[in-house]
Formats: sequence, structure tokens, C-alpha cells
Amino acid sequence: MPVVAATTLPPSPLDRPAGGAFTLIFTTLPALLRLTCGLVAAVVALPVRTPPVRVSLLVPAIVALTAWSVWYAVRALRYGFTGPLVAGDVALTTAAGLAIPWLVAPEVLPGEGSWMAVLASTTVINAQATAPARWSVPAGLLVTAGYATGASLAGNPVEARAHAGTLLVQTGCTAVMTAVMRRRIGRADAAFAEYQRLSRDAVVGRAAREAERRQNRDLHDTVLATLTMVGLGAVPGPSGALRERCAADLRSLTALADARATPGGAVALDERLRTVLARLPELTVDATLAPCRVPATVAAALADSAAAALANVVRHAPGAAATVRLTEDAEAVVVEVADDGPGFDPATVPAHRYGLRESIHGRMISVGGRAVVTSAPGAGTRIRLEWSGVH
Repeated sequence: MPVVAATTLPPSPLDRPAGGAFTLIFTTLPALLRLTCGLVAAVVALPVRTPPVRVSLLVPAIVALTAWSVWYAVRALRYGFTGPLVAGDVALTTAAGLAIPWLVAPEVLPGEGSWMAVLASTTVINAQATAPARWSVPAGLLVTAGYATGASLAGNPVEARAHAGTLLVQTGCTAVMTAVMRRRIGRADAAFAEYQRLSRDAVVGRAAREAERRQNRDLHDTVLATLTMVGLGAVPGPSGALRERCAADLRSLTALADARATPGGAVALDERLRTVLARLPELTVDATLAPCRVPATVAAALADSAAAALANVVRHAPGAAATVRLTEDAEAVVVEVADDGPGFDPATVPAHRYGLRESIHGRMISVGGRAVVTSAPGAGTRIRLEWSGVH
């Protein structure tokens, strides 16, 4: 037997809905925040050129930071965040912080409201949201150190201490918030994955139970039915009729297996019912079968349920006359099997009896149909099989 190599596919976003939503949000928001900060900085920084600001350094720095902000946002939105992207943002912001004496006018530096202060805050928040804590926290500390050093060199130690404290708080709060969200989201995705696994197991279990029930119904209505009738003396043996019935049972089982292996489209239900009647030469049946085509699974359920009903006539009402009617209208396909035998009280049928419960009701339910059994002692039996899937 050839060995087929197993391939492992990457997890689909549908397998991690909470994680997928987290990734989407914490990609879009940092990208837009960085882009907005870069554009605003370009507008705010250039008009203020009070010495010791050096225009020869300010203009190239603003152009570089603006270009980086645009590239950062586009790259993040298209491909997501990567280590080099976060590291590059931290490095540029730290370098800009160290250059505060030449990039930020002294009159706009105090109060933590300069464009450089906003840039530093944006970078530390984005780093915590887009990188693991073991890298993002040191990155926040590096940006804080760069800003504090630059502000001190610019002659404003008060601003250096004040905004350094703000940056540390932003780093800690954002890191904790992101870690908690990642942990909660991981648990949510794990619970969802477990739910999916249990759902798949339930579906597989139901399919296995339904397959077992179909197999039991098929055996009950063919081989076991024949053996039961032989045991009751309803079929004389050895005889040609018995041999023909056994051969018909074998053909039926083979046909059922073939039908399941290669399910087809619509089939002629009237022809299936004629095949059922041909398997019961010992029973007198008045059949009226209108031409009718239904899906193969539905035809099998209706024909096999009718066969089970007729087998019950042979078994429990030998000598009775039976009728089979197949009709179709705009609402339903109906097969009626009736006999003038002794009848019975359906309410008194023991729960362990398989015939009505599985061979008739169970089959019809499996294709979305229903069976109605009407009988009473001395009044014969009528079984109405309905499938309303027609249009």
C-alpha cells in the first residue's frame, strides 16, 4: 500500500475567531495611530524653528519620520506586524528622542505636549500591542530613556522626568492589558476548538449510529424476515419460492450497498415498488403505482418501508389481501399499504419490537418524512408513508 505523506495546513481564522479578531484590531489600530502621528508631526513640527532647532536636521528628520509612518502603516495593514518592523519603529523614535535639542523648540517642549512626546507615547503603546512582553517592555524602556536623555540635554529635566514617568506608565498598563487580553482570547479559542471537536465527534457518532440502524433495518427486512417466515411456516420449504426469496434478499442487500457507495439523483419510485412486490409472490397485492421520481435515498426509504409493511402482512396476516397505492401531488409523495387482516392495537406493541419502530418510522424520519399507522383489532391495517420534499 502506498504511503501518503500527511500535510499540515495553517490554522484557519475560523478555527481561532477570537485570536483572529484580536490580530485584526491590534494590527489596524496601531497602523492608523502611527500614520496619524506621523502626519500630524509633520504639520506641527515644521513651523516651529526657534533656535537651537536646526532646520538642516529638522526637515530631513520630519521627511524621514513621515515616510516611515506611511510605510509602517501600509506594511502592517498588508502583511501584519513583524519583529523588524517594530524594532525599526523603536529605533527611529529613540534616535529622534536623543535629538530633541535640535528638533524641538524650547518653548513647546514643556507640558508633555510636543510632537516628540506624542511620537514617543505612540511608539511605546504600539510596541506593547504588537510584540510579546519580553521584547515590548524593554523597547518601551529604551524609548523612555531616549526621550528623558534628549529632554535633559535640551535643558528641561522637569519635562524629562515628567514624560519619562508617563511613558513608563503607558508601557506597563498597555503591556498588562495586552497580556490579559491575549490570555483570555487564548482561552476563548481553546474553548471554541474544544466545542468544534465535540461537535465533530457528535456528528461522527450520529452518523455511525444511523449507519448501524440502517444495517439493522436492512437485515431485519430481508434475511431475518425470510428466516422468521420460514420459522412460522408461512413459506413452505424447501421450495422454489423460498430459493427465489433468498436470492431476492441477496440482490436487495447488494443493491443497497451499491446505492450507498454511489448515491445517484432521482430514481423511479414506482419501479422500486414493483421490485418489492416481485419479492413477495406469496402475497396477493392490488397495486396502483403512478409514475413518480424522487431522490435515490428517499426512494430507498419509501420502498423499504413499504416492503417492511408487506412483510408484516405475510408474517402476521397470512392469507390477507393487500393494496399498495403510490400517489404524488404538489405537496407530497404518498405510499399507502393496507390489508384486510386481523389488525392490532398500535399502542400495545412492545418497545423492543423493531419492525414498526425502525423499519418504518425510523426509515421515514431519516429522510425527513413520516409514517402514520392506523389499525385496530378486526379492522385491518393501513400504513401511510409521506415525504413532502417535492416542489
